[in-house]
Amino acid sequence: MANWYEKVSSNISNLPDCIEYYEEQLIEARKEIPMHGSIEKSSSMLPAIVETRFAQLQEIEAILEHLNIQLRRIRAQTFRKFLEKYERALTSRDAGVYVDGESEVVGQTELINQFGLLRNQFLGVLKALEAKQFQINNIVKLRVAGLEDSEINIFYGNPNK
Repeated sequence: MANWYEKVSSNISNLPDCIEYYEEQLIEARKEIPMHGSIEKSSSMLPAIVETRFAQLQEIEAILEHLNIQLRRIRAQTFRKFLEKYERALTSRDAGVYVDGESEVVGQTELINQFGLLRNQFLGVLKALEAKQFQINNIVKLRVAGLEDSEINIFYGNPNK
């Protein structure tokens, strides 16, 4: 596994490759969610899958925090520029409004938003893996209770129709 945090924090131009890598990982992770085959095999593989995806989420969180730190740095520099070098005196509030409109600040905010979306998608995968574990646990309990040949009926839409 590539250490994307180190790559991105040392050179922000690695961010597009990082995003591409994690988008590919997201596709692979979504393939791990459905239940198929042996319950025992699914149950035994689940901890390793969760550990891998959680580690990836933690790296994404670290990169996102790095991007937020950079945004605060850019905002502070831009804020200082407006207070010190603007042709007329500005209040802190006015300077803050101008800072938010600067292209560098907007660009960094958009990067953070895009990477935040990626983080939220990984959170969704982890929630789905939790649900999978819950389902496996319930199926095992049904088997213990002697309901091995029970059927699951899936309703799409309103089950009362």
